[in-house]
Amino acid sequence: MPVPSAFALTWPPEAYLWFKTLHIVGVVVWFAGLFYLVRLFIYHREATELEPPLRQAFEDQYALMERRLANIITTPGMVVAVGCAVGLLSVNPAWLQQGWMHAKLGFVLALLAYHAFCYRLMGRLRQGSCQWSGRQLRALNELPTLLLLIVVMLVVFKNQFPTGAATWLIVALVVFMAASIQFYARWRRLRTEGDAAAAAG
Repeated sequence: MPVPSAFALTWPPEAYLWFKTLHIVGVVVWFAGLFYLVRLFIYHREATELEPPLRQAFEDQYALMERRLANIITTPGMVVAVGCAVGLLSVNPAWLQQGWMHAKLGFVLALLAYHAFCYRLMGRLRQGSCQWSGRQLRALNELPTLLLLIVVMLVVFKNQFPTGAATWLIVALVVFMAASIQFYARWRRLRTEGDAAAAAG
């Protein structure tokens, strides 16, 4: 398959290293924002259980923090990551003919959809119409971790993507960590409710 003419550009020798450097920085900033953004959603959602005077104050504060994080850190990180990825592909257009890149781009599209969905949740939280529970949001917060792991493995291994026992062990460890976080959050919530009930009794 011929390389698309839009990517048939001539770049100076150092362009690849600049694009790669900024792409890595953009990815780090993007994921840091995604991880913390959904964590704020969890706190925002759980703030609805507070007494009315405190509830409004906390909801307003979380809405402000979410908006600033999304608009000042998370989305700019995404723009830098995606923009420099396009630059990398323009330097190495032959990657577009390789299966590992097709798979990577598919998972990146999933991340972009996740990013857009976070904005949708942010709007619903601000309007008070979010139906997601804190537990569901915690589970949602683990999704980018799995996507990040897969994307990094595709970049490192490329067409020699491992499918042996070691790969499944790593996937199992990631799932175990995510489940542990969920169980710990549930245990902490039940313990808090038990302490509150004991104090009230």
